[in-house]
Amino acid sequence: MQMTKQCATPAAICATILAIALGCCGAAVLATPASAQIPLPVSKPPDGAALFKQQCATCHTNNLTDPVRQGPTLFDIVGRRAGTAEGFHYSAGFAKADFVWDEAKIDAWMTNPQEVIPDAVMAYRQAKPEVRTAIIAYLKELH
Repeated sequence: MQMTKQCATPAAICATILAIALGCCGAAVLATPASAQIPLPVSKPPDGAALFKQQCATCHTNNLTDPVRQGPTLFDIVGRRAGTAEGFHYSAGFAKADFVWDEAKIDAWMTNPQEVIPDAVMAYRQAKPEVRTAIIAYLKELH
């Protein structure tokens, strides 16, 4: 018995490709993404301690035991007279500063330090009010 080699006709190949494509498309239509049924997590308000660590702790400490860094300790800053943290050498502008740190002054300082004290060296600025508010709330806890 002689075997003959059968070749698929172009019509048969097209029919096979079409069947595979329709099968895939049908599966895609029937599948629904699971993420559409899962509610999004509720956003948390900014965490002041974490923000302090990320944005302030490179230059400032939050206690009296760590060595002084590029900036003074921010421990007990709320209610402290500007330019008086022990062990820190302030710029000349701070010598002229005649105010006590409160929430409003810290907020203004974090927004634009040079506007509060013209020759201030601090380069950090925070444009987002919610971030400033969270950090200030954390600073108020440090005593």
